[in-house]
Amino acid sequence: MSAGPDSQGLTSNELLAQQHQQLTALAQIIANEKHILQQHDPHALLEVSQEKNELLIAIQQLDQTIGQNQRFAQDKAAGKLTQELTEITELLTHCQQQNLINGQIIQQSQLAVERMKTSLLENHNKSAITYNKKGKKSAGLSSLGLKA
Repeated sequence: MSAGPDSQGLTSNELLAQQHQQLTALAQIIANEKHILQQHDPHALLEVSQEKNELLIAIQQLDQTIGQNQRFAQDKAAGKLTQELTEITELLTHCQQQNLINGQIIQQSQLAVERMKTSLLENHNKSAITYNKKGKKSAGLSSLGLKA
C-alpha cells in the first residue's frame, strides 16, 4: 500500500527518500562548516551558515508534511518503513553529533579570542602606565585625552 500517493503526489518511500537526501546534504554542510571553522574563514562561515539554515527550514517543512501524511502513518504502523526510518534516524544522530562538535570548536575559538583579548589588554595596561608631574601613576594615553 505504500505505493499509493499522498495528497502531494508522493509515496511514503518517496517522502523518506527526500528526507534522507536532505539529511545527507546537511551532513555535508556540517562537514564543510567544520573545515571552515578550522580554517578561521568568517566569510565562508557566513555563507555556509545561511545555507545550513535554509536546509534546516526545508527539513522542518518536510518533516511536518510527513507528520501530517495519513498514508505515511499507516505505512509506519504496518511496519513497512522500518529500515528507511532506522537509516534516517542514524543519519540524523550523526548530524547532531557533528553539529555538537562544531559548537565545541566555536566555544574553544571564543575562549581563545577572550584569552588573547585579555592578554593584549593586560600588556597594554602595563606598558601604558605613566606618572604625572606629582609622581602618581596614570594610565597612559587616556590621561593625555587621547582615544584609540
